[in-house]
Amino acid sequence: MLGNSGLATPPLVLGGNVFGWTADKETSFAVLDAFVAGGGTMIDTADVYSGWVPGNSGGESETIIGEWMKARGNRERVLIATKGGYYDGIGADALANAADASLRRLQTDRIDLYYTHKDDPAVAHEVYLGALDRLVRAGKVRAIGASQISAERLEQSLETSKANGLAAYGVLQTWYNLLERERYEGELRDVVVRHGLGMASFYSLASGYLTGKYRVRSDLGKSVRGGGVQAYFEGKGPEVLAALDEVAAELGATPAQAALAWTTAQPGVTAPIASATNVDQMAELLAASELRLSRDQIDRIDQASR
Repeated sequence: MLGNSGLATPPLVLGGNVFGWTADKETSFAVLDAFVAGGGTMIDTADVYSGWVPGNSGGESETIIGEWMKARGNRERVLIATKGGYYDGIGADALANAADASLRRLQTDRIDLYYTHKDDPAVAHEVYLGALDRLVRAGKVRAIGASQISAERLEQSLETSKANGLAAYGVLQTWYNLLERERYEGELRDVVVRHGLGMASFYSLASGYLTGKYRVRSDLGKSVRGGGVQAYFEGKGPEVLAALDEVAAELGATPAQAALAWTTAQPGVTAPIASATNVDQMAELLAASELRLSRDQIDRIDQASR
């Protein structure tokens, strides 16, 4: 189960951030087909994906997913998680308008899991939670989640929902991987565990560094995303990758699979989010959801990452 959201997902959520960016429509359809064929159910996107690409305006990922669901006639087989409020804020009107726009692009009548994409401490909890509650009551959204929020604000939001009878966050989505553990571990993890929330981690593979794709700096040119991993060549990055190599070899797996299995084994984590730009990558990620690490293997990876 994905926390107390009422939703369930296998321990891998497909990231849709690459759709309309490093994966064109045809490739995206192939990846989505492979994901569902392999037993995957939840697809994560956002209304701003992939607005950073020249010529795009945002919403391209949702549009591709919507066209794919219509072409395949499989809306009932998948769970759609999307996000709103990144640029326009989490005011009541902004969230209502963002959700309606997402529904149009996705060509569906409901969003299974709707996240506020990032928190805004200037907006009172009653305001954005009231807007989300209205979306739930209208049947446009089944469950709500928070992304990029502090432990304090998350705790306060849950208290506000309870005190006012409003829909409550059931899922947290946050940055978490072996090289950036402090963003989740600590107070934020404590809130998740204490309240039985689900947690879906993004940047689970550290922009691809934990796949082993980038071994030396000359590898950065292998992908348009390569520039995002430069910092990992310093500090504990090489040591973590060496530990993943060792554990992966013991299991007949890949470093990416070992990294995702480690993430899934952490307290409070329901499923890592990972994206694929081709069918082979998708098969590798799906296999990670079946991988289980021993306590000793988890401890060795832990030691390398601390």
